[in-house]
Amino acid sequence: MLMQNIVLVLHVIIAVALIALVLLQQGKGADAGAAFGAGASGTVFGSKGSSSFLTRTTGLLAAAFFATSLTLFVLATETKTVTSVVDQEQAAQKQETPASDIPNADVPVAEPKKSVKEKSSTSDVPAAD
Repeated sequence: MLMQNIVLVLHVIIAVALIALVLLQQGKGADAGAAFGAGASGTVFGSKGSSSFLTRTTGLLAAAFFATSLTLFVLATETKTVTSVVDQEQAAQKQETPASDIPNADVPVAEPKKSVKEKSSTSDVPAAD
């Protein structure tokens, strides 16, 4: 359970970082303005821009997100013997009271239904000739 929580926190952090990196990237049309001297030389990442750094980092984060997703899947599908408290209590009650120890209650037993032939012979309506 601890391992699953650690991977889950890492998964959320990677997801938030991946969203932030995608939003930081420029669209394809922004490169045309930079080619004509639209002030791209004064950016933090230089005149070439940040495309290679952000693209590479986004790819690495996407791979890490994929890996943590698969890890969470494997951790979630492991068979565990831990059940709920209600299930444990019901199982304990079934083991404590075997069916042979249950006293017979005075429950009326329903009579079996009569077949169609039996009903017609005891009917008050005379048979048609």
